[in-house]
Amino acid sequence: MVEPFLFDTVDTAVGPLTIVVDRKGSVTELWLSDVSEKLTRNELYLRDSSAVAEGARQLVEYASGERREFDLPLAPHGSEFQHKVWDLLLEIPYGETRSYGQLAAVLGTPNGSRAVGRANATNPIGIIIPCHRVIGASGDLTGYGGGLPMKQKLLQLEGSLKRTLFDA
Repeated sequence: MVEPFLFDTVDTAVGPLTIVVDRKGSVTELWLSDVSEKLTRNELYLRDSSAVAEGARQLVEYASGERREFDLPLAPHGSEFQHKVWDLLLEIPYGETRSYGQLAAVLGTPNGSRAVGRANATNPIGIIIPCHRVIGASGDLTGYGGGLPMKQKLLQLEGSLKRTLFDA
């Protein structure tokens, strides 16, 4: 029998976030919305607020500006290359950004910005593995699984993107 994943949705200052952990308590997924209804229809997921309590607490602290780093065990599923990219994302300090090209160069593949972008896009633990800190070479915000408004909100929270007169 396959062990189910445990999840719960927490309300934060950046909106509802659904955190998923395995039976060992390692974070495997983070959804940037409330996907409780979707997950409860899948027998591989069980709602368990106590199993995700520490992750939920840290996410609430982050979203309210009280936390800059996460201290959680992570277990994202992905290829060896994806893990290399995700490990680099974890090295981007709070309040800073990097371009896809900069990450590709660090990996020794200076023409690999598209591959880095694809790995970034498949990151299953956004925010905690901070893929929102990756921007275009021109400084423009580029695609984000949670949508560009969420990416903008996270970068503003971290102080790496200044608010403009026209921000809501």
